[in-house]
Amino acid sequence: MTMLAALNAYFTRRGAATLAWLGGWGSLIGFAASALIHALTPSTYNSATRSVVMKQIYFTAWQILPGFALFSALLSYVIIRIVVGTANDFGLSDYALETVIRVLVLELLPLITALFIALRSSAAINTEVALMNVHNEIKALEDLGVDPMRLEFIPRVIGGTISVLALSAVSGIIALILAYLVVYGGHLWNYQAFVLVASNIFDFGVVIGLAIKVFLFGMAVTVIPISEGLRAPQKLFFVPIAVLRGMVRLFFVLMLIEVASLAIKYI
Repeated sequence: MTMLAALNAYFTRRGAATLAWLGGWGSLIGFAASALIHALTPSTYNSATRSVVMKQIYFTAWQILPGFALFSALLSYVIIRIVVGTANDFGLSDYALETVIRVLVLELLPLITALFIALRSSAAINTEVALMNVHNEIKALEDLGVDPMRLEFIPRVIGGTISVLALSAVSGIIALILAYLVVYGGHLWNYQAFVLVASNIFDFGVVIGLAIKVFLFGMAVTVIPISEGLRAPQKLFFVPIAVLRGMVRLFFVLMLIEVASLAIKYI
């Protein structure tokens, strides 16, 4: 009887945990769909929304642009030197530039950009929303007839997504310039060969796929923290737990997007 009771308690706990886990993903998907609909609705973009979007872009992307550009340049240069040197050692120098672009520009830099913004802004957004929930600020806005989704959440989603897209473009351009300098030594007459390789890589399908992936990265680094902050119980000591849970879920989703992208392209 004792064993049956223990098994019953165990399966009850596991069932409750599974339902909570599924409920979390369900809430996340629902919030993401609502955010996307609001973002595509022209009436969302009033003067207050545009102001918050600009502030979000300023704090998320513009403030960190010099440091991020320097970090991207150093990382890109090291990786380019390693790839080019290895290719030359094995007599594969003709494939060095294409390998660099495919690995660095298409895969590594967008993911690193999303992780960079996640560490800088996502935890802060998660904490802010969770504290708003704990202090009943969201309910207060609703009682005043203000839509929190339109005023507080959607501008953060839009600003964060634009920031990821913009910084990914910056890091990609830096990597392309450095790849040209390392492979061709800065000789301007080799630009036609560079353009030929780049045009063979960046066909329409690849560009669209890259844009979709980076867009999903941008949505993830804002939607997940907000969703987790809204789900946090209205107890102050639950705020760090909500932030940790949000960051773990965000990391999982970013990796899932990257793996799915690789699978679609190469499998």
